[in-house]
Amino acid sequence: MTQADTEPKVSLKSLEQFCRGVLAGCGADEATAAAAARAMMHGTRFGVDSHGVRLLGHYVEALVGGRINKTPKLHTIGGFGAAETLDADHAHGALATYTAMERAVAIARQLGVAAVAIRNSSHFGPAGAYALEAARQGLIGFAFCNSDSFVRLHGGASRFHGTNPIAVAVPVAGQDPWLLDMATSAVPFNRVLLYRSLGNPLPESVASDAQGVDTTDPNETEMLAPLGGEFGFKGAGLAGLAEILTAVVTGMRLSFEIAPMMGPDFTKPRQLGAFVLAILPEAFGDRAMFNDGMKRYLEALRNSPARSDATVMAPGDREWQIAADRETYGVQLDPATYRSFELLATRYGVPLPTAAINS
Repeated sequence: MTQADTEPKVSLKSLEQFCRGVLAGCGADEATAAAAARAMMHGTRFGVDSHGVRLLGHYVEALVGGRINKTPKLHTIGGFGAAETLDADHAHGALATYTAMERAVAIARQLGVAAVAIRNSSHFGPAGAYALEAARQGLIGFAFCNSDSFVRLHGGASRFHGTNPIAVAVPVAGQDPWLLDMATSAVPFNRVLLYRSLGNPLPESVASDAQGVDTTDPNETEMLAPLGGEFGFKGAGLAGLAEILTAVVTGMRLSFEIAPMMGPDFTKPRQLGAFVLAILPEAFGDRAMFNDGMKRYLEALRNSPARSDATVMAPGDREWQIAADRETYGVQLDPATYRSFELLATRYGVPLPTAAINS
């Protein structure tokens, strides 16, 4: 059998090894392979499967075609006070954004807050991966990116913004960080591709056909709706915020100027921008005060009354639960991803991921 649904769950460790092996096999340097695999594994580990390892084949195509620089030379091209601009040299977006967040954290430790704008980047996968990196080091992290047009405006009937994600992560003493990772569209387009692969219908009011009319058929989807349903002006406004920070501030292409993610041209860089921000909590008060505030806030939130058919959760709670489960039991690959892995394994001589011990 070669279908993923007849295979056991695979371990996260072997998945990461497979991704790194394939990326190295197609010519990516060590830093690129490590960063891209790390970002994809964030998506898969936390249940953001639309931005997880299913992107491996796409990234290989972009690296081989020349869209993404296999051996980039990232460098700082300007700065003022707590702000810097990083030229990513058309690197994989994960390498560019992890590098930018490392700089933001270092500067914020000295100055209290730091922002790094990124030029000449590419698709960076799950925005939460980069915000979380700051939180893991005790800082509040923000990450923003724009992407090619696929989301209509509120009341619109054509593509305008990209899914333009916003992610924020906040450290919590003795607990996993508070983690918000959201597209400003109702769903990310990769979620539509995942639903196509699984043969599942989309939820209501998240996607539209070519005339801008809502559809639940992922095969008829021609654009996404902005976050908010009947109040989609809120999602469209948040998408505009991400657009300004990542394209206007950086001088990179606006969403409607970016070449489509899915091609057909994989030879030319897409010139995406991104933007990260890091805040050191004790720049505004002592750490004990901050820790106590987050503890009281989350205790009250998680213990607040819930409907009989629901559970109240803080942003990130669901993701941390999924991560714990997948660390123990592994993850099931969808059929399209498994078929892609079979082809990549043969092409680059990399063993397929192995079954999780507890699957």
